[in-house]
Amino acid sequence: MPFHLNHLPARTVKPRNKGITLALDKGLSIRQAEDFCETSADYTDIVKLGWGTSYVTRKLDEKLAVYRKYEIPVYFGGTLFEAYVLRDQLDAYIELLKKYELRYVEVSNGTIWLSEKRKLDIIQKLSRDFTVLSEVGSKNPNDIIPPYKWVKMIENELSAGAWKVICEARESGTVGEFRPNGEIRSGLIDEIADQVDVDSLMFEAPQKEQQVWFIKKFGPNVNLGNIQPTEIISVETLRLGLRSDTLFDFYSLNEDQINDLYPDNGNPGFSQEAT
Repeated sequence: MPFHLNHLPARTVKPRNKGITLALDKGLSIRQAEDFCETSADYTDIVKLGWGTSYVTRKLDEKLAVYRKYEIPVYFGGTLFEAYVLRDQLDAYIELLKKYELRYVEVSNGTIWLSEKRKLDIIQKLSRDFTVLSEVGSKNPNDIIPPYKWVKMIENELSAGAWKVICEARESGTVGEFRPNGEIRSGLIDEIADQVDVDSLMFEAPQKEQQVWFIKKFGPNVNLGNIQPTEIISVETLRLGLRSDTLFDFYSLNEDQINDLYPDNGNPGFSQEAT
């Protein structure tokens, strides 16, 4: 940090097991990836090359080398995994991961049909050699999965060897854990969090309002995914209470101390939740 500020919330440090920020690379050039890493590598824990973009990315080796230089793990999007499984090419996909020396892999069935048993078998198989992020939730906005089923699938996939389970939202933030208008399905999240360790979950939250909601609810070290590269620093400021949306959520002074600081204007917005 270029300067010091008192009373900020404690953030985990890299390599993190919680407080993870996962960036969604939708096709950055090598130069753009370099610029992104220069500004945001300290706050970026994982990069996902979205859906099947890696297949059409020029100079993929060179781009992966950029992220490797900054010690940021990369994995291919879940849709590419599904495309290989759809064609009965799982073994070829595994060889692809080894060819590019990727340590992380996403296992999803947000678009294709994949039985729960088959998905769990794949997670178990891949977890022997890779760090697995599995994903729960459908990309179809009309496919509403009841909360109890979310919980059961998450528990089963963690037991099968998944490191984190991603709660689906797509790039748009309008499916899965969100309603089509982007509103959070708060009852769903409450039920999941009541029965599953939140640190084992990755909440996709591409929209700022969604990021704010999760940070306010679970604190600065909640795992967030599908963050645009240009929004990584913005998300970090939300986590630290350095943006108006969360300024008083993690402020560690008590109410009397704040009133002493603002004797003329009164309480500037302090909330008991901040203590």
